[in-house]
Amino acid sequence: MDKIRKHALQTQLGLNETTRRDFIRNALAVGVSLPLSMSMARQVFAATPKKGGIFRQAITGGSTTDVLDPAQVLDMYMANVSYGQIRNNLTEISADGSLVGELAESWESSSDASTWTFEIRKGIEFHNGKTLDAHDVVASLNHHRGDDSTSAAKSIVEAVVDVRADGSHVVVIDLSGGSADFPFLLSDFHLSICPAKEDGGIDWESGVGTGGYILESFDPGVRTVTKRNPNYWKENRAHFDGIETLFIADVGARTSGILSDSLDAITRVDLKTINLLERNPNIKIIQTTGNQHYTLPMLTDTAPYDNNELRLALKYAIDREKWKKVIVRDYGKLANDHPIGPGNRYYDGEIEQRAYDPDKAKFHLKRAGYDGIDLDLHVAETAFEGATDGAQLVQDSARKAGININIVREPNDGYWSNVWQQKPWCASYWAGRATEDWMFSLVYASGAAWNESHWSNEKFDRLLLQARAELDSNKRRDMYGEMQRLVRDEGGSVIPIYASFVQAISNNVHTPEELGNNLEFDGHKNAERWWFGD
Repeated sequence: MDKIRKHALQTQLGLNETTRRDFIRNALAVGVSLPLSMSMARQVFAATPKKGGIFRQAITGGSTTDVLDPAQVLDMYMANVSYGQIRNNLTEISADGSLVGELAESWESSSDASTWTFEIRKGIEFHNGKTLDAHDVVASLNHHRGDDSTSAAKSIVEAVVDVRADGSHVVVIDLSGGSADFPFLLSDFHLSICPAKEDGGIDWESGVGTGGYILESFDPGVRTVTKRNPNYWKENRAHFDGIETLFIADVGARTSGILSDSLDAITRVDLKTINLLERNPNIKIIQTTGNQHYTLPMLTDTAPYDNNELRLALKYAIDREKWKKVIVRDYGKLANDHPIGPGNRYYDGEIEQRAYDPDKAKFHLKRAGYDGIDLDLHVAETAFEGATDGAQLVQDSARKAGININIVREPNDGYWSNVWQQKPWCASYWAGRATEDWMFSLVYASGAAWNESHWSNEKFDRLLLQARAELDSNKRRDMYGEMQRLVRDEGGSVIPIYASFVQAISNNVHTPEELGNNLEFDGHKNAERWWFGD
């Protein structure tokens, strides 16, 4: 058939200029067979976003201590609500992993990448009708800065020396040194833009933002309801009439919810029973593989974990192959006790993979001064799906090295406030980050707010600053490789596995062909990128 006419038909449909019946009639008129015409109609209509419906999703990682302050987002539930629904950032990581402008229309840097200038889009309104300008951006970024800041993003903006408005829609940011990846950092889900207050602070309490959805109700640790922003500035985004986001920590309850059609999407599918969902014709399984990894961080400023020989003993006492088979059911890859994954640009695949070795574990335990030792490992399923089973695997494999592990089961609610970074050894996870500097700065730099092992290493910190400012790609690769080795051999976290994001959605939920893998749920942009079909 005439390919040009076929494309024209698809274009008409994509622009909503015809109905399905008209599409088939027109296709028949240009010589397309009836079966092919119907098939084309199904494909194109399914790929055309439609408005309408209330999208019901269940996410883990919520807590009764959650607040709307973007600086205090502790897990994926609030990341989806704050960053994915009600607010926008200056920049955004697209589904293909590239960086695109969000509230920033464009940006440029000085020759040494120490000064960055951002052009802010014009004509964007907050939910309360206020027009976005450069002062909102300045106040929002300054919200994370200062000696008194408790922001989880404090380490990300630590290099910022000054943020200033140059007119109503230009923001200039001066850094203490060059940072080739700085625009990537501004896509972090803590750095969402809120309305500025007259005193220079920001209004985060109201939940007002520039995002695709407007906050209607917020019940921390239970439920959040939003409705579509009728004045959303992004074209062809935010298709649902509203979003109901539920915090459901129990994987059985999440599974029952989507099986009974009371939920449209769930995160963290139970891999032990995933076959039940796969057999259901009304449910689709979505798998995306990025840099998500499971960790068992030890507080390196607390005995006995302040002894690196003990930390090495525990790293050799983990049977990673069993983790891959039992915990992620082969939906993942072996990790090597550092956080840089195969999806990162400077991932060093030449580093020898650490394997389970009880004899080496005993050797390092002896060098630490112990013939045997009793340790507590604190876990909850909100840390990652299968955390309790993972702890039991550690308990079994470590016993052969003379390490006796007592598993302390903690409540899901309040885990990220009361256990993580509080107990000497616990379970955790990271979605990974788009750049090495971002991941290392957020979690491994000395004094970083989210340095979950309280690790501090002068050589690592020095390399971090050097690599950040280095514009030569080969030199950066060498530096980041050395940093991966430092974390592997001296860091405070056992990192056994890279885990794929595995989610389940109802068949009537449609998604773009390419999904973001930087975070779960399409990079937590599912609320504005997904839609209901027929």
